[in-house]
Amino acid sequence: MMRIKADTGLCVGSGQCVLTEPAVFDQDDDGIVALLTDHPDDQSAAICRLTVDWV
Repeated sequence: MMRIKADTGLCVGSGQCVLTEPAVFDQDDDGIVALLTDHPDDQSAAICRLTVDWV
């Protein structure tokens, strides 16, 4: 099972992760990444792997 950890210090607030997988990623009031879950299901995990490569 995949575990996701967000590095809020590196986040630039562009929202690309949220657009790519809104079931896992969100943004706080300042636009910084916030996780909705740190253990995504298999389908979301595959999309998250792509998100890491794109962002």
